Amino acid sequence: MVEHILTVVGTFIMGTISAMGYGGIVLLMGIESACIPLPSEVIMPFAGFLVFKGEMSLWLAGFAGAVGCVAGSVPAYYLGMYGGRPVIEKWGRYVLMCPHDLDMADRWFAKHGDITVFIARLLPVIRTFIAFPAGVNRMNMRRFIIYTFAGSFPWCLGLAYAGQKKLTRLPRRSAI
Repeated sequence: MVEHILTVVGTFIMGTISAMGYGGIVLLMGIESACIPLPSEVIMPFAGFLVFKGEMSLWLAGFAGAVGCVAGSVPAYYLGMYGGRPVIEKWGRYVLMCPHDLDMADRWFAKHGDITVFIARLLPVIRTFIAFPAGVNRMNMRRFIIYTFAGSFPWCLGLAYAGQKKLTRLPRRSAI
């Protein structure tokens, strides 16, 4: 069952990026950053595969990923700002987020301030959901966008690079 889900998600990701190019990366990373669990760990390495094939630029793929992260994070930020905790209590389970997760994020914001967004963008899983608590905590929007981009760019670039380099090590088939 899990294997089937991963196959479907992977096929969707590959088809979207193949059809839409950089726009597909923006779209998919936007979905991922809008608190919808679509793994960047699959999206960006596939972009790296296209870099390996010479169909994309590594830097532009990383940039497109970071732009998508910002684009998807803004609606999640506003949902947190205007919906707050009641939204998580009612709907959070559908995007794998619970009130405990929000409590943990609140404590991080209280202790570390706005840099929390930058740090969270460099961490798997947490990166997907950080925009919502940033909105609940009413982080300054300009700083939110800057920290989101600054943390997302190395993440996206690194995953695309890993996808590109992993594929350069695959054995080549010889012509018969």
